[in-house]
Amino acid sequence: MRDGFLDDAVSAALLPWYDRHARNLPWRVPPEALAAGILPDPYRVWLSEIMLQQTTVAAVRDYFQRFTARWPTVAALAAAEDAEVMAEWAGLGYYARARNLLKCARVVAGEHGGRFPDTEEGLRSLPGIGPYTAAAVAAIAFDRPAAVMDGNVERVLARLFAVETPLPAAKPELRALSERLTPEDRPGCYAQAVMDLGATICTPRAPACGICPVIELCRARAEGIAADLPRKAPKAAKPTRLGIVYLARRRDGAVLLETRPDKGLLGGMLGWPGTDWAETEPPDAPPLSAEWHDPGLEVRHTFTHFHLRLRVLLAVPEPDATPRRGTFHPRATFRPSSLPTLMRKAWNLAEGAWPQD
Repeated sequence: MRDGFLDDAVSAALLPWYDRHARNLPWRVPPEALAAGILPDPYRVWLSEIMLQQTTVAAVRDYFQRFTARWPTVAALAAAEDAEVMAEWAGLGYYARARNLLKCARVVAGEHGGRFPDTEEGLRSLPGIGPYTAAAVAAIAFDRPAAVMDGNVERVLARLFAVETPLPAAKPELRALSERLTPEDRPGCYAQAVMDLGATICTPRAPACGICPVIELCRARAEGIAADLPRKAPKAAKPTRLGIVYLARRRDGAVLLETRPDKGLLGGMLGWPGTDWAETEPPDAPPLSAEWHDPGLEVRHTFTHFHLRLRVLLAVPEPDATPRRGTFHPRATFRPSSLPTLMRKAWNLAEGAWPQD
């Protein structure tokens, strides 16, 4: 059941505010351009939404601009080499997104004539597109009245309606509220307005309530609890896993790298050979016969569900050493920036610590 006054009042306040204060984002068509008839490019909307999952706008901007300069259409991305795309993605994390990005691009190019489906249902049929991304692309690219839910939207709604149920248990209630508030008129702009509101005014700490366009409608503000919402259930402590990573560099500068299995963390990415990661450090398992040195270095990295500590071992193998795992890459073609963050940390630590002849 719609609360007609409140539901309509939220969009009535937010849309004019968005027209004046919309963020300037490289993947966005601004309100004045939309009013002039310029339509969003579904490819750019989709690409930005995949990149923005679990990542900030600031981190994504440069990646997005490099990707679209190199692969300006979904067909161009579909034709790209896997290794080139994974290398450009390095540093953004959550590497399954990059693998699904290519799968999705190839399905769109090969089975949909290079055109993205324009409904949530059609978009959800594509690889790597879940409920949130389908709703975001449907709303922003095709102006469908889809309820877009991200962290910013959840925070805005929890405060507007003073929802005190902790997240994630509150998600169904917040989704229902989002569906209720999404207008038929300009739903794409409305979705972006709520996200912008959460990103710029209704922030996690110290929300700027005094300049909020919906301050008069906000129940949490009226009750004096806006800064306390949304409440969150206590997080379980993250376990720590241990392992060993092996960096081998020949005297000619060539480095030993391997492509990780497609499935699992850092799947499909180039990296240094290493052991499995476990609660206790696994047995030593070097990728080639050489004199391995332990300079006392340790890489520390945190994934979503656990902390990782890797002991770094270094070797300068003989020119004819044959690796049991991986392949030597000439130094002239090796780009440390193409490595995922974890592997770059190991490379940076090794600088200055290589054993001397």
